[in-house]
Amino acid sequence: MEFISIVLLAIGLAMDAFSVSMANGLTDPKMSHKRSFLIAATFCGFQIIMPLIGWVCIHTIVGYFTKLQKFIPWIALILLLYIGGKMLIEGIKNWSNTEIESKPLKIRELMIQGVATSIDALSVGFTIVDYNAVEALFSALLIGITTLIICLFGVQIGKKFGMKLAGKANILGGLILIGIGIKICFF
Repeated sequence: MEFISIVLLAIGLAMDAFSVSMANGLTDPKMSHKRSFLIAATFCGFQIIMPLIGWVCIHTIVGYFTKLQKFIPWIALILLLYIGGKMLIEGIKNWSNTEIESKPLKIRELMIQGVATSIDALSVGFTIVDYNAVEALFSALLIGITTLIICLFGVQIGKKFGMKLAGKANILGGLILIGIGIKICFF
């Protein structure tokens, strides 16, 4: 793949992480810059690791991996339904709350989001099967860096709108996560 193709692929792969980053910003509009960077860096890390795992699987245990591939969208759906559902319930409980109550994202939830939004990047390992290890690593790093930049913007956009939505942000964030899960699984 040429450089431009990898960048376009990276942008496409980063869109789910962008949406989830925005949802995280919505639910915590007073989030620190350090926390914003941690969220973006987590998605970046998973977007680097997943294509490399796919590449390694193709070069080693391809027979086993192809059998599991059909379950990948369902895993993402379950993870995002779990997190989105929790946010939705929290938002409904606090529906009339007009004051912003920042609830920092727990590391466990962030890791689940990272897996759920990058699971489609696993299949990128199949598209880079002809690459040597250095080329595969370069592609994965480019995908990760692109994701980092896009997710930083996503968190900031979410924070800006979260200030305006106050108590309704959890509902919107939860619906976004559930929608992403449905999109990954069925479309």
